[in-house]
Amino acid sequence: MRVLEAIGHALALAGSMTWQITWSLILGFILAGVVQAVVRRQTVVRLLGDDKPKTLALASGLGAASSSCSYAAVALARALFRRGASFTAAMVFEIASTNLVIELGIILALLLSWQFTLAEFIGGPVMIVLVAVAFRLFVRQRLISKAREQADKGLAGSMEGHAAMDMSIQSGGRFWRRLASCEGYTAVSHIFVMEWAAVIRDVVIGLLIAGAVGAWVPNSFWQHLFLTGHPLAARLWGPVIGPVISVLSFVCSIGNVPLAAVLWNGGISFGGVVSFIFADLIIIPILVIYRKYYGTRMMLTILGIFYAAMVAAGYIVEFLFGGLGLVPASRHARVTVQAVSWNYTTILNIIFLLLAGALVARFVRSGGWSMLKMMGGSPDQHEGPAHGGHEHHAHA
Repeated sequence: MRVLEAIGHALALAGSMTWQITWSLILGFILAGVVQAVVRRQTVVRLLGDDKPKTLALASGLGAASSSCSYAAVALARALFRRGASFTAAMVFEIASTNLVIELGIILALLLSWQFTLAEFIGGPVMIVLVAVAFRLFVRQRLISKAREQADKGLAGSMEGHAAMDMSIQSGGRFWRRLASCEGYTAVSHIFVMEWAAVIRDVVIGLLIAGAVGAWVPNSFWQHLFLTGHPLAARLWGPVIGPVISVLSFVCSIGNVPLAAVLWNGGISFGGVVSFIFADLIIIPILVIYRKYYGTRMMLTILGIFYAAMVAAGYIVEFLFGGLGLVPASRHARVTVQAVSWNYTTILNIIFLLLAGALVARFVRSGGWSMLKMMGGSPDQHEGPAHGGHEHHAHA
């Protein structure tokens, strides 16, 4: 009976967190779909040919407008690199794709607090600058050339088909006219559903892990691990241990936010939460993909530079926000079982679930099922026009 009660408690925690963030996830993916619908893939490739500051700033902005799925972001970065983008710009695009996206900021604010959203959008650019400087100083052209040779072999990783699809609106015209058209509606529906399909596994796993950890691991364990009895040591240790926990959790994309909430309640430092969230790009399955894409030496280089940049960005955020008095004084992330009641969360969930239903219906009516089957295809299978090789069907 105790085992069943423990499992029930973990599932109840996971279910409660799911209910709290449902509307925000849908809103985030709708906004991401709108942005991606008007940004053409060929435009991205054309703008990322070097590693000048202006180019890297563009890579950051374009990445923030791209997929929030870590696997898709990694595959897309390789695709951009193969098509002529500089390696540094491709890596910056990848970082921004998973750490500067709208949906991540919304969920951070909802489960933790607005300070974490602000920290993510300040720490993300800091990490990007540090990574760009490190690549300029420590990565030789010979290693990049070997990485390009390896990338051109086209070895499959994960989400290759999804990364290769350009689902943007292909017709011309002003922003709002393109978006309000039948093609615009279809494009947003395709991107919305495909983004959900890409991250749903990590979101579900992340919620289940967070529920299990929140229910079964006592706070005393985390307090010892995070050195909560020694304030300065805790602030120095948090950004170091945060990415390590992320790597071992195997959870990426926005699926690591619920676990970040559990860790915050358990005593990890503010900067430790930020560095933990950044580390979705160095979890073990993605390191294996880096090795396939770029070779062992470049994989180890990416791991070392990314980890050092995550830790440094965590320190900067920790002491900057601490100095400004912006670190939350209490640790009350939403990791408790809350009964469903008639409140703003329920109302917003109903509204956004209806919107999601309309987009899913459009996706199905416009032939989207075939795209789902191609999500894991080979990296060269979907080269060409929009939507994995087929055009939008302009159903009214």
